[in-house]
Amino acid sequence: MSAHPEPVEPSEPPGPAASAGTIRTARLDLLPLRVEHAEEMAQVLGDPALHAFIGGVPDTPAALRARYARLVADSPDPGVSWLNWVLRRRADACLVGTVQATVTGEVAEIAWVVGTPWQGRGFASEAARGLVARLTRQSGSVRIVAAHVHPDHHASASVAAAAGLSPTDQEQDGEVRWELTVRA
Repeated sequence: MSAHPEPVEPSEPPGPAASAGTIRTARLDLLPLRVEHAEEMAQVLGDPALHAFIGGVPDTPAALRARYARLVADSPDPGVSWLNWVLRRRADACLVGTVQATVTGEVAEIAWVVGTPWQGRGFASEAARGLVARLTRQSGSVRIVAAHVHPDHHASASVAAAAGLSPTDQEQDGEVRWELTVRA
């Protein structure tokens, strides 16, 4: 998983980079985050092992509802778009994780998390590829996609690589910055 500011679904996207509509991949629908997702997502994200690299503890359903309620208010900075999706597996309409992007100008910082029972099945890579495609092909304004990955989190590094990002020599808060430069 990559760490960056908390996810938010913008109510009125500030520009073309901020398209938080549904993203469809081979097996998943990436649905814009809503407060109503909190109950199911509390179960999806409830394994303390998901916090091994980012710290903290899983949110209770009530805490996650409150967090999502705050997050759907949009970024206080009009130059920043906070975009968030839940991952719904089409085969059974089950939520399995999240992806998010913070878009500032030409840079999109992305992150992902998949619940423990669904890990190792390629869902994070599939979702990250779909997210990167949306950010780079549809918006046209994103020129750099970045993620921050803990150097010991090999699964997350694999997701970043699958999405087309490469590690850089830059570190922030003990995490390696991965980047994809989008060619015009």
